[in-house]
Amino acid sequence: MNPHHMGEIENPSGVGVVGNPVCGDLMQIQIKVEDGILTDVKFKTFGCGAAIATSSMVTDLAIGKTIEEALKITRNDVAENLEGLPPVKMHCSNLAADALHAAIEDYLKKEGRGEWLNGTKKATKKKTGAKKGARRRRAA
Repeated sequence: MNPHHMGEIENPSGVGVVGNPVCGDLMQIQIKVEDGILTDVKFKTFGCGAAIATSSMVTDLAIGKTIEEALKITRNDVAENLEGLPPVKMHCSNLAADALHAAIEDYLKKEGRGEWLNGTKKATKKKTGAKKGARRRRAA
């Protein structure tokens, strides 16, 4: 086993931590984002070999991707790029993808761009004073 991108990023743009209390695996993914591109992705994992392998693979898949592309990385992408995982270890690929998505969510929230969550831009509602004033006039 030769994991890639293990370690920490100084001043990460986003951090995601997920775990599985049943198996005891714990994953932390840190991302560095520049101009909307994941320029660096690192992981720290406490768990079995499959957990380390999936953490490493998700970093390989995410580096160089846009935020939108990285949000589309799935557990199946992770497992397929590892050329399969035993069924009993598939939950590790879930954790790796979830940790990446959590790191991106953390970044987007810090940037005030939470509308990008779940891989698609959600419409944000702009509040105007017009409705508020209309309610006051009706109540009077």
